Amino acid sequence: MEYSPPPLFKQGAPARVKVTVFAFISIVLLMVDARMHALDTVRQVAGTVLYPLQVAALVPRDALASMGSYFSSISSLKQEVRDLQIAQVAVAEKLQQAQLQTAENAQLRKLMGAREHVPVKTMLSEILYDARDSSSRKIVLDRGTQQGVALGQPVIDNAGVVGQVTRVFPFTAEVTLLTDREQAIPVQVLRNGLRSVAYGRGQSGTLDLRFVAPNADIQIGDVLITSGLDGVYPAGLAVAKVSKVENSAAGAFGGVVCQPLAGIDRNRHLLIITSLPQLPERPPEEAPLPTRKNLPKMTPIKEGAGTPAGVDAPKGAAAPVAAKAPAAPARGAARPAARTPAAHPPAAPAAPKEPTR
Repeated sequence: MEYSPPPLFKQGAPARVKVTVFAFISIVLLMVDARMHALDTVRQVAGTVLYPLQVAALVPRDALASMGSYFSSISSLKQEVRDLQIAQVAVAEKLQQAQLQTAENAQLRKLMGAREHVPVKTMLSEILYDARDSSSRKIVLDRGTQQGVALGQPVIDNAGVVGQVTRVFPFTAEVTLLTDREQAIPVQVLRNGLRSVAYGRGQSGTLDLRFVAPNADIQIGDVLITSGLDGVYPAGLAVAKVSKVENSAAGAFGGVVCQPLAGIDRNRHLLIITSLPQLPERPPEEAPLPTRKNLPKMTPIKEGAGTPAGVDAPKGAAAPVAAKAPAAPARGAARPAARTPAAHPPAAPAAPKEPTR
């Protein structure tokens, strides 16, 4: 295929001449601009006029660059958000641990304060877990026989009585809480000293005073403390507060519902009372009175033996016959022969015969 120049270059002077002319003009303009700086104004005007065209020409490039930076910034922001979320979770966990430690420290301070005011020896323990039986109210502590825990020892916190040790293992101990149905504790009203026994009510988390007279002096808000009469709980420990009183004139007993003062379901650390105050020994029991079966047998009364004066003869026994003096013989009658009492004893009266049927 034959190549031919465009029609523009075929008109007028030859192409070589045109190139030479334009090259000469360019060299002249360069020399004038370099020597006299006469084209600065022209250059500024041309730049001002051509600036919008330059901006329009650069729009595609700027759009591609901004698009790339947009997607890169989105990915970096997503990564930063993930890092911040992980950091937030870690900080939240540390904050929860700090709050838990703060609460434990506050409770331990309260326990230490209560430990100083309790006049008995105590041991600090921590709750490991609840008992497996969901129908009972029991917990397991991290102290056992190796640490000196014994069966029946009371467990308290800074507010009052929590329960009692009912099972002991070498390194753990099971505590029955105060609100368990099988748990009872002797108490007395702090206001007037009225004594009673508080029983647990199970899952309701409250206590019940049973066998209380309907007219007993118990009011809502009364504080119940341990009476110490059982020899297990020291006297004066806070137990519960009366929350409900039901006095029924028709019934034989009134109903009293109490709310425990101790943190039975809230605390993590508890105190085990390992020593109790020395109480005087109980007095010896009296000898039992002899029963009718153990009475000594009475000796039978011999026949003819007289009863002492002032004592009635036993029922069914024959009354002794009184000895009569012999009557004086009549004048002219023969005197009977004398008889000695030993030879002829007085005859006893004949016993009455039983009637024949």
